Amino acid sequence: MLEETLEILQRELGKSLYETLIMMGISLAVSLIFGLTLGFLLYLTADRNFFKTRVLHKLVAFVINFIRSVPFIILVVFSLPLTFYLVGTKIGPIAAAVPMSISATVFLSRLIEMALKEIDKGVIEAAFSTGASSFLIIKNVLMVEAAPSIARGVTVTFISLIGFSAMAGMVGGGGIGNLAIQYGYYRYSTGVMIFTIVFLVVIVQFAQYVGDLVARKLSH
Repeated sequence: MLEETLEILQRELGKSLYETLIMMGISLAVSLIFGLTLGFLLYLTADRNFFKTRVLHKLVAFVINFIRSVPFIILVVFSLPLTFYLVGTKIGPIAAAVPMSISATVFLSRLIEMALKEIDKGVIEAAFSTGASSFLIIKNVLMVEAAPSIARGVTVTFISLIGFSAMAGMVGGGGIGNLAIQYGYYRYSTGVMIFTIVFLVVIVQFAQYVGDLVARKLSH
């Protein structure tokens, strides 16, 4: 069994890692950009001190909640037309990155909103009392005060993306998940399945360690 496992890993592991990195890299980058934007938008449009816009807040919240309520596997299938329109294919790591990006974005946006809501209202009101503009308060107060919680939210999102990438392997996305399914499950290679599990556990533990370290560094 060991020889068979090593042969499979030598042949397939490099390709699987590359596909996983593609999916994770694209999805994390997109979710950071749009997740942060939507998270701040949710917070700012609900706070009377900034740009309270009830209609916009309700609309953004509805869209986010709608997407979050759809299981990832169903979202992959549902978003196939959009995926094909954006990347020209429905299979492969780049195609899988589209639904992964959508799921990660709405997930992170809620974490960002919660991180901002944890900020002491007195700090924000004190900043406004000095005559600072909304932009300066967002930049120098909200971003700074919420930084540790945002770092933890990004860490949780990254770990969730690892799970999404494994599921994406079941629907043609490739990557580590596909390696586990194709060889560990369909071909009964227990060694490959065990290696995949151990590898993912190590990655998650390392990601959590780095995320906690960054959050501690940002705390003040």
